[in-house]
This record gives sequence, structure tokens and C-alpha cells, in this order.
Amino acid sequence: MGLIGGMARTAVVAGTATAVSNRVSRRQAGRWQAQADAEAYQQQQYQQPAYAPPPPAPPAPSSSDDLIGQLQKLGALRDQGVLTDAEFQAQKARLLSA
Repeated sequence: MGLIGGMARTAVVAGTATAVSNRVSRRQAGRWQAQADAEAYQQQQYQQPAYAPPPPAPPAPSSSDDLIGQLQKLGALRDQGVLTDAEFQAQKARLLSA
């Protein structure tokens, strides 16, 4: 084998090493990306949705006139869309049981 044969063998070995190295690098990058995607997915799953806090409960009425006024205010809040029907019912029940 001459000088050209030795150079050809060296070129083949170097080319093969480069190809293997690139393949390993791509595979490792793919693994890291998959791990990063899995972590991002888990963080999204554990985040609590941001909801507005419920409106403060009205103070307990001191008389029957006050009770009617409170119920009317609750009804107005429900009609305006500030309270849902379920929230309105819960507040009404609380007022009536007080």
C-alpha cells in the first residue's frame, strides 16, 4: 500500500468517525428536546388556572327590611352578570339561614 492508499484509508476512517459523531450528537439533542418537552408539559398540567376571586359576601342583615334589600342587591348582581345563578343561590341561602 502506498501513500495514496494510506491517505484514502485515513479519509475513510475520519469520514466514518465524523458521521458517527454527528449521529450521536443528533440523537442526544433529540433526547434532550424530548425531556424538555415533557418537563414543559408537566409544568402546564400543574399550573392552576387563574380565576377571579369571588365577590365578597354581603354583611348579614339586621332586620327584615335589610334582608329584603340584601336579596334585591343580590338579584341585581345576578341580573348584571356579576354573580352566577349558583353563587346567587348560595348567597341567598346564607342570608335566609342567618
